[in-house]
Amino acid sequence: MTESPPPSASSEPVEPGCTSGLSVLDPPGFHGPAPASGGQPSPGRPEGTDRRPEDGAGPDPAPGTPGTAAPAPAGVQDRLAGRLSDFASLHEHTERLARARGLGATLDAVLASGAALLGADRALLVTVLPGGGPSQPLGLGLDRASLGALETVPADQSLLARLLREHDRPAEVRSHDLAEDPAIGARLRELAGQLGLGGCYGLPLATEEDGPLAAALWFYDAPADPTDRRRDLARRYSEVAAPLLAKQLDAEKVRRTTEALRRGLLPDRLPQPGGLRLAARLVPAGLDRSCGSDWYDAIPLPDGTVGLTVGSVSGDGPGAGPGSAPGAAAAMGRVRAALRAYAVLEGEDPVSVLGDLELLLKTTEPTRSATAVYAWVEPEERRVTLAGAGHCPPVLVTRYGAEFVETSLSAPLGMLSCWEAPGVEFTVERGDTLILYTEGLARRFGQTLHSGQTDLRRAAADAPRDVRTDPERLCAHLLAAAAERDADRRERADRRAAGRDSADPDGGAAPRRSTDRAPATDDLMLLAARFE
Repeated sequence: MTESPPPSASSEPVEPGCTSGLSVLDPPGFHGPAPASGGQPSPGRPEGTDRRPEDGAGPDPAPGTPGTAAPAPAGVQDRLAGRLSDFASLHEHTERLARARGLGATLDAVLASGAALLGADRALLVTVLPGGGPSQPLGLGLDRASLGALETVPADQSLLARLLREHDRPAEVRSHDLAEDPAIGARLRELAGQLGLGGCYGLPLATEEDGPLAAALWFYDAPADPTDRRRDLARRYSEVAAPLLAKQLDAEKVRRTTEALRRGLLPDRLPQPGGLRLAARLVPAGLDRSCGSDWYDAIPLPDGTVGLTVGSVSGDGPGAGPGSAPGAAAAMGRVRAALRAYAVLEGEDPVSVLGDLELLLKTTEPTRSATAVYAWVEPEERRVTLAGAGHCPPVLVTRYGAEFVETSLSAPLGMLSCWEAPGVEFTVERGDTLILYTEGLARRFGQTLHSGQTDLRRAAADAPRDVRTDPERLCAHLLAAAAERDADRRERADRRAAGRDSADPDGGAAPRRSTDRAPATDDLMLLAARFE
């Protein structure tokens, strides 16, 4: 195995001019392919040819002929053509990297582009965790079992660990044959033989300001070494990738922090009172694109009953955009805390609870609005009393199917001068499941809110019996069904767009693919309560 020390500054030799007066000037530090020698074909020229087609046919004009210049030597032409090809390839891969959105897409681009530039078959990459140490590995051409096996390599034998060192970090590592390299640890040699890993080349991704950010290894399926030309391209690509990766890691850190704070505004666990089994799911939209913030809660009350609620707080008034999402998340925390207090005081009357919440919202959050459902549940008697404010109707799943609990039409909280709505009371049977959800889940099921609610009810009714009897599995089933319906709808839109595009070959810009549409701006939220 070879470890290259970090590069040091050195002067670049000067390229002499050609006899024809043409000089090939390398960019600083860029070494192009060496001229062919020893009768071997030059890189970039097909074997058995003496001239490029673009050089023209016929005999060379005699030197000194008026109006002509002596051609550059063939080696110089090949070197210049090869260098231009390298620049074009490097530009293509760095442009693809710059278009990547999100940390995952950036890491995938680094692995794939590095493999293409090096001619490698498989790859492995880890990033540095905030507290130090490597993250879970990401692979290219390596399945989960292979990644798990490579994680068992001790740190003192790990090539990735060497590339992530703060001090004495090599500029690159490479091995012609991992399975036979005596400088490789026994465990890594054993895995190389088992997984069919041949040659290996690795690079750190680091910046001067941040230090090591990630390390990548590219593998060949047979003993091999990348050429100097390929290694130089990979190093230059990593120099471009490192600062872009640093920005993505910073953005991911901010995203994780904000999502942790946001989830901290919701229950960290649900109570499990006697006679009732509860489960909930939340798939939040990112705060950078969300237009509101949803909540769910299950509140044990002093008399042994339970208050169930879901709702959504929108941004700074009607038409608020994503810029208001952080404020909406903070407002959601305040509204949920107030609702818990009102539930303890008068939870048996859902209309009063929502009425008090509406008064508070208009007084303390005058530019915001909210939709909500609050249900007061007596588990022993299996009796439910609920009220809704501009919210999606709950779904009751029974042994006979699923049906809506039709709350009366009412406006969202904070929209009218005085909010009013009657409550709804009903009794359920043992084994029934009440599902409360927010608008984001319904919209993922269908093109419109109404069709989405209908498809959600149908998906709950069509769930297998063993799924309907388990609220955890029912929540997972509904989320999976929503994702499937959303994917099918996008695929149909793509086919329609492709049909319009082929019907108009002359024309205009290509239609936007539905899979490229903006990410969801609504949280996906549901709360399921099964009566035992």
